[in-house]
Amino acid sequence: MKESYNIIQANIINLTSIWQQAAELFDSCYLLNDFNYCYIENSDWPNRLWFNGSITESIIDEVKDKLFSTPKPITVSCWNIDDSISDHLLKKAGFKEKSVQIGMSLRLKEWPQKQLRLNFNKVVNADQAGLWAEVYSKAFGYRISEEIVKKTWGDIEFYLAIHEEGPVGTAIIYRTGNIVGIHGIGIIPDQRRQGFAEEIMEFVLSRASILGASHITLQASVMGKGLYSKLGFKEDFVLKNYILDQNI
Repeated sequence: MKESYNIIQANIINLTSIWQQAAELFDSCYLLNDFNYCYIENSDWPNRLWFNGSITESIIDEVKDKLFSTPKPITVSCWNIDDSISDHLLKKAGFKEKSVQIGMSLRLKEWPQKQLRLNFNKVVNADQAGLWAEVYSKAFGYRISEEIVKKTWGDIEFYLAIHEEGPVGTAIIYRTGNIVGIHGIGIIPDQRRQGFAEEIMEFVLSRASILGASHITLQASVMGKGLYSKLGFKEDFVLKNYILDQNI
């Protein structure tokens, strides 16, 4: 039970750290007593708010005041495990559930390198940053700005998956301590259903092994968790994302 609790916290720390890493370089990360938030103009990511502890009606009122002051909506993420009270309070205050993700982890031993159809280019220059941002937008339908990639590629590993000279997908690898977090695994629409997501995962797991990670963490969509389960990932917690109805 102790290890399970620790890996949940390690997953959350990795996730919130990558948000902060990106936003701090734009002076756009705000750490408050009861909650933290990031907001970068001209990007849809990280633009996130999360709580530091228990959620109360008074804290939600503060959050709403903050959200009403930003030009664009910010996603509110909540991982209070098995906490139906928080869900009730947020919905009562006018928040709508946007998406549900599953926090997952894998204890990593040596991961063998396999022969793959894909090649992987790590972003190390401005041209690659622009292409990565373009491919990511096609894969996910929202933007991580090119400027974020340019400013953070020294601390965050951004990869383009290439097949037959053309980009088909993206991956992000971010390390905190002995944890390697996997983020941004996406395939552009016309290249899906060809097994490329599985190949990207094989690559990032091999890369995490090279980095000496003890565990790999990620946040899977409900539909996508099957792929990770096949690779040995276990489900640790539920992460719910909310958006405030600006018309209330």
